[in-house]
Amino acid sequence: MPNQSGLWRLRSHALDPAAHTLVMGILNVTPDSFSDGGSVMEGEDVVVSRAVERGLGMVADGADIIDVGGESTRPGSEPVPAARELERVVPVIEGLNSSGVIVSVDTFKPEVAEAAIGAGAQILNDVTGFVDPGMVAVAVASRAGLVAMHMQGSPHALPIHPVYSDVVSEVRSFLETTALRLIAAGVEPESVAIDPGIGFGKTLDHNVALLADLRSLVELGYPVLLGASRKGSLGLVLRSYGFDIPAADRDPATAATTALAISQGISIVRAHNVASTVQVARIADAIVATRINNISGSERSSWQV
Repeated sequence: MPNQSGLWRLRSHALDPAAHTLVMGILNVTPDSFSDGGSVMEGEDVVVSRAVERGLGMVADGADIIDVGGESTRPGSEPVPAARELERVVPVIEGLNSSGVIVSVDTFKPEVAEAAIGAGAQILNDVTGFVDPGMVAVAVASRAGLVAMHMQGSPHALPIHPVYSDVVSEVRSFLETTALRLIAAGVEPESVAIDPGIGFGKTLDHNVALLADLRSLVELGYPVLLGASRKGSLGLVLRSYGFDIPAADRDPATAATTALAISQGISIVRAHNVASTVQVARIADAIVATRINNISGSERSSWQV
């Protein structure tokens, strides 16, 4: 049974995507993530104060959630032992939680998920779609908000030539089955969000097909998270028009993707550049759902705007 309330329920919070599209700021505490790897690191070690400051800066820019990840899942990345991942994420989660920030942990390891919950994380973001029974057990026990993502292959062994007969229907079926499996295990339906997994075991054509038909996922009744920020697929589209744009400079491409995704009804967008994404989301919200808040009647009626 899908979400009936419209709220996304976390461990001790409830977020309302109907009020505005939720923005999840990306805080990678890794040396090798594709866009911002190493930005809060000295060698292999996290500078916790720098990472917390970065997260608080994103909250000041309008992020609703900060997603902390201690293991890169970019193509060609190397696995990280759980002990190292714990060293990276737990102190940062503790620092953000102590400042009242809603924190998500990006992990597929049960021991990391459990420790992150103990440090104050409200959300478990699992790129493998909770295929590990240990992750399901942590999800049920913690009553955390969940993001279940689709991927073909595994985090460090994505297929070189992924094949689908119909990528949209196959991703939709996987996410629906995953959500129902989590609910059958004891997770509350209102806790589940889903993510099509742009760039994870999918070609450019697959990714574009999913982006063009996000409505089919929204129709399942769970909040849909989109994680397309600065992705390689955006770079490939731009390259086809003669523009070779590095990841850090793809915020305009991300903005276009975000606006079109919101027009299809997604609930959450994951972003590197929070300030830019918040502006895009609020304008898209106003146009799509006429969600215009805190503006006086005289301002609304002025022809000069």
